[in-house]
Amino acid sequence: MALGALAVLALSAFDVAVPYAGFHHPVVVEIPEHSNRWSIAERLAGAGVVRSAVVFTAWALVHPGVTLKAGAYRFARAHSLPAVFHRLAQGRIFAYSFVVPEGFDRFEIARQLSRGHIASGAAFLAVTANPALARRLDPAAVSLEGYLFPATYSIAPGTSARAIAATMVGRFRQALPHAGWRPGLRDPHGQAISFHEWLTVASLVEKETALPSERAVIAGVFYNRLDGHLPLQSDPTVIYADEIAGRPGGPLTTADLHFVSPYNTYTHVGLPPGPIANPGLAAMRAASHPAATPYLYFVSNGHGGHRFARTLAGQDRNVRLYLRVLAANKGGR
Repeated sequence: MALGALAVLALSAFDVAVPYAGFHHPVVVEIPEHSNRWSIAERLAGAGVVRSAVVFTAWALVHPGVTLKAGAYRFARAHSLPAVFHRLAQGRIFAYSFVVPEGFDRFEIARQLSRGHIASGAAFLAVTANPALARRLDPAAVSLEGYLFPATYSIAPGTSARAIAATMVGRFRQALPHAGWRPGLRDPHGQAISFHEWLTVASLVEKETALPSERAVIAGVFYNRLDGHLPLQSDPTVIYADEIAGRPGGPLTTADLHFVSPYNTYTHVGLPPGPIANPGLAAMRAASHPAATPYLYFVSNGHGGHRFARTLAGQDRNVRLYLRVLAANKGGR
């Protein structure tokens, strides 16, 4: 058999040495587990990566000690047959680099997966609507929102939506020891905070500010309002309520603020049923170590930060300042 393979290679020396001129465009070739060398050769030839399945098989036969590894391989340009063989022997498989930014919710993640042709967004939403993967972490979980840890993921083509979600929840588990959560955690008023409440507060902090100097203060404001039985009146919860209901996005309106949803913290006192996004470690730590602050209110300062107030009169003054900034910005255009 080896002599026959050598004869084939001798007759096809050009095909072996020169990159295949018939290669036309980038392609991903999936090599299933337990594939034999002939089936691998057929897949490569069928995808236009090598000219001849027979010649590739002959090359494999004269390298009997080499194992070709299963997985997805992306070929962006023409390669010589030995180069293709070497890539499969090394197992240099292809994977999508997928970034989940801090504060993305599961709907945004689903859209990104669809846009990148990595996985079905609808399938991801269906999987993440079920809290089963997070039940051991949090029996009170209502979905996987909050447990899909923001990070950069390497995702092989064909990976199922459930496997992607499970990987993200697994990364959350790995990050948890560094997030500041601890049993017996209490807010600045001495009230016990459950794991579910803590993560929900962290998601609110994540959506309200990106400034490191503000996170603990905003967490403190939320705990103050919870202690005072005041509605949190957090705009991101209204946006999330709209998202869940499939309502159109865009700037919030007065009607949005009155939209009936358990996630709308303008119409419901207390926390929403669960996280409204997937917080990063900094927001989690802020929810674990809130500032002991006298503030009950905050509003945007129009420059990426917030102004804080102890009283409603102070909040009204800060809102007027914010509206002036908006007007000035529009006038300067």
